[in-house]
Amino acid sequence: MIGGVLVLDFGSQVTQLIARRLREMEVYSELHPFNFPLEDIKKMKPAAIILSGGPLSVNEESSPKRDIQELREIAPVMGICYGMQLMAQQYGGIVEKAKVREYGKQYVNWTDRLRDIPGEQKVWMSHGDVVKVPPPGFKVLAVSDEDHPAAMIGDDLFAVQFHPEVSHTEYGLEVLKYFVFDVCNIEADWKAPNIAEDLMTRIREQVPEDEHVLVGLSGGVDSTVAARLCTKALGHERVHCVFINNGLLRKGEYEEVLNRYRKLGLNVTGVDAEKAFLKELKGVSDPEKKRKKIGHAFIKVFDHCVSKMDPRPKWLAQGTLYPDVIESVSPRGESVTIKTHHNVGGLPEKMNLKLLEPLRELFKDEVRAIGRELSIPDDSLWRHPFPGPGLAIRVLGAVDKESLDCLREGDAIFIEELKESGHYEKIWQAFAVLLPVQTVGVQGDARTYNKVLALRAVVSSDAMTADWYQFPHDFLQRVSNRITNEVEGVNRVVYDVTSKPPGTIEWE
Repeated sequence: MIGGVLVLDFGSQVTQLIARRLREMEVYSELHPFNFPLEDIKKMKPAAIILSGGPLSVNEESSPKRDIQELREIAPVMGICYGMQLMAQQYGGIVEKAKVREYGKQYVNWTDRLRDIPGEQKVWMSHGDVVKVPPPGFKVLAVSDEDHPAAMIGDDLFAVQFHPEVSHTEYGLEVLKYFVFDVCNIEADWKAPNIAEDLMTRIREQVPEDEHVLVGLSGGVDSTVAARLCTKALGHERVHCVFINNGLLRKGEYEEVLNRYRKLGLNVTGVDAEKAFLKELKGVSDPEKKRKKIGHAFIKVFDHCVSKMDPRPKWLAQGTLYPDVIESVSPRGESVTIKTHHNVGGLPEKMNLKLLEPLRELFKDEVRAIGRELSIPDDSLWRHPFPGPGLAIRVLGAVDKESLDCLREGDAIFIEELKESGHYEKIWQAFAVLLPVQTVGVQGDARTYNKVLALRAVVSSDAMTADWYQFPHDFLQRVSNRITNEVEGVNRVVYDVTSKPPGTIEWE
């Protein structure tokens, strides 16, 4: 690491956003659990350390603790939310339960101005405890509307009670820049060319010269970039790409994407395994079971592919990203698992493939920036995200070919209209969902009792939070008319107006 920022996770659901914001500032960062060994931290030689927020109270015996003084002897330390309270407690301040909890949008008033931060700053807070009395020797820089310390500074120590890493906090980046650039004097040198070179170096170090890699391609940005990265690092002959038609792809996607991969110069083989996947999914309606069965089916197919290859690959590369990891297994701290991602969690012991995840610590925007460095065309880089389990988690309830075909047709109309109207580029992700209900309708002067298709479109910068996209009414009317007229078996279309949180982007 040497010279970057170490972020220690105390369990906040948005801890990874701290690392993301630092990367946006072109500063290298790594995220590790709050109890990451001290000796390992010393070996990393970070130029700064940030303590994240967390769901517990510092006054609870079971809450995660860390000796901040030990960290301070290595590098300057910043505390955010729980991190500020832990800092206050350990240096002689008093932390108490708040009479009025501070959640959501709040305002803080700065008594000392930092960088371009206004005197009154709109911030996002989420805490039940407050620093009642700041530690001796600390200076309070800002206070909340409830007159609690909202920012304080000591010798090589800085802390804020709000969350500068979330987009809801105005001038949040300026707060982080103050600590990173003004307090710690760190140089901004984490740029796409450097990232790509660093990742290729890691791949070469991880994969011995005589070993080959199998890449599971999904058709999405992440696996495409992972494949190009591995191919450039190891060579065309050592990287074997497999693109599987699992029967859960969008309309015409198998042929279109396979052709695109070949134009990119990847060593790719197409495998038609639709029947095997649908057999595995027959009668399965629980979304977690769907994801796991699909993951197992992918592994079986890859295992079969590996058995026929000569030489036999020793590695399986996947396009796993940071948000996949944080939502699936929470490996960095104590945050709560949201859902399982099919490509997270390792491989069966009996399968003789080691896991290679070159993008595991990156966010989507970083992956796209690396893709540009690797000369991947924009039409591949800016495709909307598509989940690994594919349309299986967009058919709510049991999955069968009839339902999938129905969904495919409706989804294709939606995406076609998005592209023709110019909305596609403004949206992070858009798709259709087939609901497990039927409703009464009137089509051709006859009563129908048919399926319902829900449309979903969101705007986001990182997939960790998202807002629903506000279409003009005439656009929704046109799409609804086309779907109910052109897709057999659908008589009703609805639009999802739920943000994340409280919902997730996908329905399952």
